Amino acid sequence: MSAPKGKYAWTATVGEKGQIVIPKQARNIFDIKPGDTLLLLGDEERGIAIMPKSAFNEFFDIAFNDKEGE
Repeated sequence: MSAPKGKYAWTATVGEKGQIVIPKQARNIFDIKPGDTLLLLGDEERGIAIMPKSAFNEFFDIAFNDKEGE
């Protein structure tokens, strides 16, 4: 089964210090460089999402300024 265009899945192993290594292909696709800060978002039911810190403002607007629920 092939993934839809632009969709990816990788695995990572958690080390003794709780660290993970982001796979090289993922680092290349998302232009992640040493020293970059990533934002981790967690939901106990849905899991963990990792995004660049620069995406925080856009995410914040979507997550907390949703006008549909009003």
